Amino acid sequence: MDEAEIRRRIELLRVEHRDLDDAIAALAASPAPDQLQIARLKRRKLRLRDEIALLEDQLIPDIIA
Repeated sequence: MDEAEIRRRIELLRVEHRDLDDAIAALAASPAPDQLQIARLKRRKLRLRDEIALLEDQLIPDIIA
């Protein structure tokens, strides 16, 4: 992946991460929240965060000290 592809992928992941925030908030606000579904969404959100961090690390050049 070149830098432009990585940046596009990061942006898509960030959008999905924000969408999951909204979905989790909506489920939590419901009268009878589905805790299992909320937990699954939170795990997915954590995986996205890890993938974003991994991709961001690829954009930072290695500096040999």
